[in-house]
Amino acid sequence: MNKIVREHYPVANLPEDLREGLETDATVRIIVEVEDVSIRNDVERYPGFKDFPMVERKPMSLADTLEAIRTYKAEGRPSVSVEEAVSRIRELRDEWDD
Repeated sequence: MNKIVREHYPVANLPEDLREGLETDATVRIIVEVEDVSIRNDVERYPGFKDFPMVERKPMSLADTLEAIRTYKAEGRPSVSVEEAVSRIRELRDEWDD
């Protein structure tokens, strides 16, 4: 992959859109890399991705959040004690020691 790196490049020499938010007398580090054409976007990277519907998620209101918590608790899923959770985590961690 082609890559160009410039250290201490003057901000004043940058195009205007890249100078936004930077002081004109500052220097920056510039890294320019050629994009891999084969993975230009997510649809090409993940072929089945385009088949999924686009879902716009909005922040939940307080009432929606509380209702979601009530619904989750009403499903009756078994609770895990702190001791059991710690035991499971230690068991998983210790698998790597063998």
